[in-house]
Amino acid sequence: MDMKSMKNYLYWLYCQFELITCSYLMEPWEKLLFYTFNITMLVMVLYTAYIFVPVHISTAFQFFLHLFGNQHENTVSIVK
Repeated sequence: MDMKSMKNYLYWLYCQFELITCSYLMEPWEKLLFYTFNITMLVMVLYTAYIFVPVHISTAFQFFLHLFGNQHENTVSIVK
């Protein structure tokens, strides 16, 4: 794919985005607020996923390991 067709494709995607969100009807200052809000929300969702999802996956993994009978190394059963 050459640069001109890539540029046309990206422009086509942008036009599709404007049609889907109806942002082509907005004034420039409204578009600025709309895009700023959307980008801010996207960044916050990605940051939250980056911070919290690994912790939840680790906790769920430890829970299921404990549930299926794997014991932690620090638990020692004393048999006399």
